Formats: sequence, C-alpha cells, structure tokens
Amino acid sequence: MHDQPPDDPAETALGDCYLFDGLPADDLAAVRAQMGVRRYRRHTLFIERGDEAARVFFLVRGRVEAFVADAEGREVVLDQPGPGTVLGELALLADLPRTASVRTLEDSEFRVLGRAAFFACLERHPAIALNLARALARQVHGLTGVVSDFALLDVYGRVAKLLRESAAEEAGRLVTPRWTHQQIADRVGASREMVSKILKELRIGGYVAVEGKRYVLQRKLPARW
Repeated sequence: MHDQPPDDPAETALGDCYLFDGLPADDLAAVRAQMGVRRYRRHTLFIERGDEAARVFFLVRGRVEAFVADAEGREVVLDQPGPGTVLGELALLADLPRTASVRTLEDSEFRVLGRAAFFACLERHPAIALNLARALARQVHGLTGVVSDFALLDVYGRVAKLLRESAAEEAGRLVTPRWTHQQIADRVGASREMVSKILKELRIGGYVAVEGKRYVLQRKLPARW
C-alpha cells in the first residue's frame, strides 16, 4: 500500500484506532505497510455470525452496523460505529467464530490485517497487545451492562436509556442521532409498534421533540412509563 498524506482522513482514522494508542509513528507506519485495502458498497454484509475469524478490519471511511439475528430474521443491533473502529480482533485472538454479523450502512473503506500479520504485530509491538487486553476488559464490562439492561429494565426503560445516552449537545440542546422507529426497536430488542407508542407518548407529554429522524430531549425523561 502506498503511503498516504498525513492529513488523509483515512490515515487519521487509522491512527485513532484504540489498538494503536501509544504506538510510535514509525511503528504505526510499519504496521500500516502490512495492511490490505477493502472497500464495500452500502448494505454489504462482510462479516457473518458463525464465520471463521480470519482477519481484522480497521474502518477508515464510512459507517457499519453490528447485529445479531435469529432464525426468523429478527435482529438486535449492537452498535453502529464509524471511522476509527476495529472489527473482529477479539474473535481472531480467541480463535473463535464470529459472534455477530456486520454490514455497511454506507459505502465504506477498511484497512485489513490477516491472521498471521495480526499476530506478528502483537509480538513485535507489546503496546498493541496491552491495548487489546484493555479492550477485552472494557467489552466484558459493557456486556455486563447490556445483560443487566435486558434483565432489569422494561422496554420503556431501555428506550429512555438509549435516548439519554446517545443524545449529544448541539446548540445548547440534547439531540440524538437520526433513527427510524425500527432502528430504535432493533437496538432495544423490542417491536417497532411498542417503540412507536412509547415515542408518541413522550412527544405528546412534551419530553421529546422530533426534528426529521432526530429526537430533541426537552426535559428529563420520566422514570417509568
């Protein structure tokens, strides 16, 4: 792969990957030289649950969606990350099948390391191995929270938590990303009809306002619905 200008957004995103925290620039350049490039069009399924973990993907342009689905096609969306995200590293490390599927939400570009190159990087650069261990600890912590939410919160509680935690300040207001009712339902493991009913009542009650497909949190959401 040819060297890219230092201000190339793809190279900036690669440097933002958590695996490379604390890695000297020369070492990062050496790792980058081992990487291949893959590009996928929007709505391409490029990682499938149950597949062998043969490579690690570094997302440098675009956005993807990680999800799990049952035999009837019902889905729960786990995450919708953007550039700077690493995909598939933990399954490769554990030599286990993929635990989730991943598809592109828009045209996306990746840097890719195969199995042998990935393990060579861990041996040559201890900082990467340490970052990977920290990521594993964070993932376990995060999964504990997800399991607790599904066990202890009802559908309204999960919807309210998603709205609160995803909202970012924008011009003095708290605004969520753009979501359809189905996308929210997929995130919280509920039916679209139930989510639509909850959002409608929050809007009627003056708790949220809708701007396009984004939700503006106008006051503290009620503890119960």
